Amino acid sequence: MSSWPDAVTFAQSWASAVAARPNASFLVFEAPDGTVTEWTYGEFDAIVGSVATELVSHNVGSGVAVHVALTNCPTFVAVWIAATRLGAWIVPSDPIGRTPELADHIGRTAPVVGFCSRDRAAAYEPAARGIPMFHIDETDASFAWLPAERFTAWPEPALTDRAAVMFTSGTTGRPKGVEITQANYAFAGKTMAGAAELTPHDRQLVVLPLFHANAQYYSFASAIWAGASVALMHTFSASGFLPQAARHKATCASLFAAPLRMILARGGPVDGLALRHCWFAQNITPDQYDTVSEWFGCAPRQLYGMTETIPAVLTDAPEQPDCSSMGYVTGGCEVEIHDAAGSRLDAGEIGEIVVGGDRGITLFAGYLDDPTTTEASFRGDWFLTGDRASRNTEGRFYFDGRRSDVLKVAGENVSTVEVEAVVTAHPAVLEASVVGAPDPVRDEVPVAFVVAADPASPPSVDELTAWCTERLGKAKVPREFTILDELPRTSVGKIRKFLLKEAVR
Repeated sequence: MSSWPDAVTFAQSWASAVAARPNASFLVFEAPDGTVTEWTYGEFDAIVGSVATELVSHNVGSGVAVHVALTNCPTFVAVWIAATRLGAWIVPSDPIGRTPELADHIGRTAPVVGFCSRDRAAAYEPAARGIPMFHIDETDASFAWLPAERFTAWPEPALTDRAAVMFTSGTTGRPKGVEITQANYAFAGKTMAGAAELTPHDRQLVVLPLFHANAQYYSFASAIWAGASVALMHTFSASGFLPQAARHKATCASLFAAPLRMILARGGPVDGLALRHCWFAQNITPDQYDTVSEWFGCAPRQLYGMTETIPAVLTDAPEQPDCSSMGYVTGGCEVEIHDAAGSRLDAGEIGEIVVGGDRGITLFAGYLDDPTTTEASFRGDWFLTGDRASRNTEGRFYFDGRRSDVLKVAGENVSTVEVEAVVTAHPAVLEASVVGAPDPVRDEVPVAFVVAADPASPPSVDELTAWCTERLGKAKVPREFTILDELPRTSVGKIRKFLLKEAVR
């Protein structure tokens, strides 16, 4: 594996952006009531200095944790940057998480101070274990609560100093704490800025939650690296997304498949868009993709990444993107397809996606207080993602599900991703998720959970069975179809399949 000789810290990335573009726009925040506030890099750096003064007064310094449970708001951004500039690290949690989840995060990271919404203090306080807390008005952009004094004696964090612990979204079970370093954030910014061809004239539209890696890595870190600006929305609105993009003259965005489907269901085309680029993760149907491309005025590009991989290690090219493909290996990244023994597979063969790199520089540093799981997640220098894919002779990668998404039906391998694609293609289906159910004869069988495109007129089980029988082999046809109002999801839209598996068991 090759090292990254030009590695810098996230603290350096921010300081460089401020020095290079102090009078350029950095952050535009639209509050729930529509009030818009804008800061230049220099203006926001002054706020970061005042936040740092407040943090230092609460014993925040090198190697210390700061817990953040806030929705998208300027305070989140300022605390994040101030903490990392001080050499401390943040623990971002889902702001609407329940008390047990928040208590688990706080108990595992021992922060010295916490930030929560004043409106959700009742859920946060029992979890806080007596640590000092800031009750924040997430709509506030005045920062009137800050001291006038600005911290200026910034330390110089090391490349591999911890900058965050982000807990995975819990789609398969108890979240793991992913250790993110100073160099990780900077590498994510550099890599994603290069993949999106960001310039200082671009503006990222951020609607995904800031506590998640997508918004931090792909949008904020890349904008800071390029000296671009960010338009931050307090929350995602399917009907409001395109009007917001037009209103703030956004040129770039990042979404998941689920928000895209919501936009198609509740939104509509608008005039005045300046979008030239949009990332998306997870597949959508060709018809959905065509409509999204028409409405957005650009062809969205799929990507693939994990909290652990830092940047998206696979990204589609701007020329002729393919909505069924995760794209090519991102510049500066190393990705291969391996078999179970660790041998590299040829084009067309399905195996596990593995990512190479330097731990703590281009890959995450490890799992919090869990060296056993950390080492089990690597084979030599290769991080084992647990995801399956193939690549063609041109280097395009195609997703084939997680290892857990491959069912053994009477000895035959069945990919739930393939079955989901067929079910979702039914004109009366908005989305679907397929899991395995125990079967006394065939070991397990696929069962489908379906959300109707028109809730008032859902497809019948007979219709769905006939549709799948015409398009899938016998072992792949779901044995049951359950119509749901919505699929269980994490805060960023990922389907919590383990809840569906519990339901069928």
